[in-house]
Amino acid sequence: MQRRLVLMRHAKSSWKQGNLSDHERPLNGRGRGDAPRMGHELAARGWVPGLVASSDSQRTRETWARMCEPLGLPDQDVLWSNDLYLAGLRAIRRHALDWDGSTTTALVLGHNPGWSDAASALSGRPVDMTTGNCALLVGAGATWTEALLRPWELVGLLRPREL
Repeated sequence: MQRRLVLMRHAKSSWKQGNLSDHERPLNGRGRGDAPRMGHELAARGWVPGLVASSDSQRTRETWARMCEPLGLPDQDVLWSNDLYLAGLRAIRRHALDWDGSTTTALVLGHNPGWSDAASALSGRPVDMTTGNCALLVGAGATWTEALLRPWELVGLLRPREL
């Protein structure tokens, strides 16, 4: 079965609130504008996820909140997990064990350096995920777990500044 994976790095975050932990940092103005643009672009390309898994950080929560409506998914259930905070491919594979096998498109929202590393490992080529980027990957497997153990093709890298 063909699988489509959107690896998205959270939109641009703010460093102004020095009293907040890294986990609590919110989006800045640019990030608040970029997130819905990425949602619109994913929808226009037909990359609407049937499943969303995300780090539970403030900036990933805000990124999803601003992009879900343009995707047409305002009530989409999200699998929030602290395990995806500052994680990478290993954590994505662990989470995939619980993903519905009939879902063909998944979006996983997280952070660097793990997301650049995951996109690079899956595609077999270097992928630099700056804030707000979405790596569009296509793979195959009877289950998500099986698919994530195989090579994937990077079919697009969306950057907010290029939209």
